[in-house]
Amino acid sequence: MRILGIDPGSTAMGWGVVDVEGKTPAHVAHGVLRPPRAAALSTRLAFLYAELVEVIAAHAPETAVVEKVFVATNPHSALVLGQARGCALAALGAANLEVAEVAAREIKQAVVGSGAAEKRQVQAMVARLLHLDAPPPSDAADALAAALCIAHQGPLAQLGVAVGARRRSRRQSGWRRNA
Repeated sequence: MRILGIDPGSTAMGWGVVDVEGKTPAHVAHGVLRPPRAAALSTRLAFLYAELVEVIAAHAPETAVVEKVFVATNPHSALVLGQARGCALAALGAANLEVAEVAAREIKQAVVGSGAAEKRQVQAMVARLLHLDAPPPSDAADALAAALCIAHQGPLAQLGVAVGARRRSRRQSGWRRNA
């Protein structure tokens, strides 16, 4: 199965493609989309959409995963990040891809073993797991980590089922993070 991971952002959107044969993930490609910084938000979003459509066409993923937006202290930043994330979701939807949405803490937990892992730890572990010569840029590493997270969870999670099912079972059992 070929998985496209997306780390959304309005000034830098990381992407990474991983193939999964059995239990062994293999690196296909990765990169960072960088729209012109001084451009209007609408221009940056159009750039990101068009470039992501090209990435999808070039690598033909079978499924995708997008990092969820966390609640930031700056509402404006959270809103802009959400718009970039929406842009990515629109491109994936236009390509008829099933999309899993996973929180950054879950991705870090799955790949590094700690939901509070630092960027450099994610980069190092992604390089190790995918046998890369050097750690990828942090945005691309986050996207590859998202793809690896889904790859490690198995076939149902690749379609977003296991991630949501785990959350539902926690709620139904009364499990609470901040009890």
